[in-house]
Amino acid sequence: MSAFTIKATKQLGDIEFNVNLTLPNRGITAIFGRSGAGKTTLINMVAGLVKPRDGHISIRDRVLFDSSSRTNLPVHKRNVGYVFQDSRLFPHYTVVGNLKYGRKRVSKSKLEEICQLLDIQHLLARYPRELSGGEKQRVAIGRALLSEPDLLLMDEPLASLDLPRKREVMPYLEQLAESINIPILYVTHSLSEIVRLAQHIVMLDKGHIIENGELTKVWQSHAMRPWQSFTDQSSLFEATVLEHNTQYGLTQVALSNNHTLWTQYYNAPMGEKLRLQIRSSDVSLTLTQPSDTSIRNILKTTITSIEHCQQAPDRQSVIVELKIDDVNTLSANITRWAHDELKLEKGKEVYAQIKGVSISQRDISHPHLPQ
Repeated sequence: MSAFTIKATKQLGDIEFNVNLTLPNRGITAIFGRSGAGKTTLINMVAGLVKPRDGHISIRDRVLFDSSSRTNLPVHKRNVGYVFQDSRLFPHYTVVGNLKYGRKRVSKSKLEEICQLLDIQHLLARYPRELSGGEKQRVAIGRALLSEPDLLLMDEPLASLDLPRKREVMPYLEQLAESINIPILYVTHSLSEIVRLAQHIVMLDKGHIIENGELTKVWQSHAMRPWQSFTDQSSLFEATVLEHNTQYGLTQVALSNNHTLWTQYYNAPMGEKLRLQIRSSDVSLTLTQPSDTSIRNILKTTITSIEHCQQAPDRQSVIVELKIDDVNTLSANITRWAHDELKLEKGKEVYAQIKGVSISQRDISHPHLPQ
């Protein structure tokens, strides 16, 4: 399968927009950055709403824009679905009318499939004024999907919703990413949405890419630090369900062949993939392997870097990056006093005691592991 590529330049006021991306052909890619960084410009170029000065944009085997061959498909021929901040439903049409709007023919089976995916079957006869904000957004997503697009663009689709409505829509977005075999570009300012939904992330600043890659890798990069408060700093992991201990309400997951963790019980079959989040403030370090402790998760690690916490200088905190294996790394946020007393340095082996593990891709009622 050929790649999803976006290569484009354009002058935007005082900013020279210049990106060169190869993105996954499936799943959610978060587009993240400050206001004015060029996030909406990026997806509007893909949609055909903004024309690059030069470059090349293609999805799989279809070229949407190519300056060298003077190819520039109009919006209606790009086969791109677009979901905006506001639902933009037609108030005088029912839900089913909005879903079918602009389509010459919609198969009954496809309509049923989308309605079931988004749980909107019971809303079909209603008008937009009779819907909640979350329901309107689900209908807007359904309308975009009924066009059977090659990719889906979402410009802060939860920004206009209050917290309860965001929680209402989030599970449907998760299911959407798992169910449809197309790429989704998802513009957002919300770190919590990124952690829960995205598999890949592109960070923009002043029209340029500052980070691009798998979320679990980019999350701990220096580029993310300014966005994370002291309590937000954390590590992300992709893990696999190994077994359940129903007596104590715990689930064991594997980070790799040699490293496992216990988290709160999660009703999932063996082998299911989960995303874990471990807050840096929930990790403590010791030079010797602990015994007779209430902490269930203890990993032998190697220090790869040490830096003082710039976000909270008054705390005298130190961020210690730890290598678990060739794939997984962990960060610990400890006091400078502890750093000095333990004589920590790069290359030293230490044991990481993990106080809390949470499953970030689902709305879990009790996110932390009991000690």
